[in-house]
Amino acid sequence: MEAPTLRDVYRAKKTIAPHIARTPLHYSSGLSEYLEAEIYLKHEEYLPLGAFKGRGGINLLSSLTEEEKKLGVITASSGNHGQSIASACKLFGVKAMVGLPEDANPNKVAAMRALGAEIIFHGPDFDSARLHCESLAKEEGYLYVHPVNDPFIIAGAGTQALETLEDLPDVEVLMLPLGGGSGVSGAIIVAKGIDPSIEVLAVQSEQAPAGYLSWKQGEIVESDMNTVAEGIATRSGYALPQEIMSGLLDDFLLVSDDDIHRAIGLLVDKAHTLAEGAGATALAGAVRYPEKVKGKKVAITISGGNITSEQLRQSLNVYEG
Repeated sequence: MEAPTLRDVYRAKKTIAPHIARTPLHYSSGLSEYLEAEIYLKHEEYLPLGAFKGRGGINLLSSLTEEEKKLGVITASSGNHGQSIASACKLFGVKAMVGLPEDANPNKVAAMRALGAEIIFHGPDFDSARLHCESLAKEEGYLYVHPVNDPFIIAGAGTQALETLEDLPDVEVLMLPLGGGSGVSGAIIVAKGIDPSIEVLAVQSEQAPAGYLSWKQGEIVESDMNTVAEGIATRSGYALPQEIMSGLLDDFLLVSDDDIHRAIGLLVDKAHTLAEGAGATALAGAVRYPEKVKGKKVAITISGGNITSEQLRQSLNVYEG
């Protein structure tokens, strides 16, 4: 499996353009003053599925042969990737099956069902569901789509960073959340392919640090996973994103779940923006490590906005407390 190139991201941009609208990059005066930096928010939560993942799903389904489409697609997700595959499968007339942890976000589950996907609940977390789906694919002959280790998924995800650089050519820092790593590795391909001086910073919950530990140790690591931010709730690193990040990622920052809760509140208060836990994680990194952004021109990715009312209440309680 070869890592995608900048040319592949440009191809993905052309592929998804008829189906996915360009998302805005907005300057935030409130966050800029708060962080003593020039802060721009890349609003991926504006997409119809409420998350950046739709980019990769369209790019992947467009790459399949007619024979592959006939097999039906099975994948695993914590929610947003599943919505992406369900939506793309509906668009291309392909059967979609999505494996989810048993306590998956109910709003995301309802959205996948509305898109026509067959839902398969299995296990306490994303990786349990993933292993189950891999087994089902072998047993039943479905086409298994890995939610992270796929060059088409990563190239599609990279289109959001490409839009950012087109809108803000002199950006100095890109900050993104990391769960599996498709968004961060896509951003690295774009940033380092256009201007290697652009810093790319990954941010992950310290309560689900497998991606960080894999990057730090230079090998795939599994770790405990207890984060409330289901969009970044993985307990393993993944080979293809880790290969791309190795030697090219400028820094990897860990934040607490309380940091993420507070970032959700801060986005509401300072930027009039509603984000889910994963969507607020990159901002949480900027707040916890202000020296990484102070005095710089920074684009922070809001990767998703699929938050439940109960999750929002919990976050605002932490923020206001």
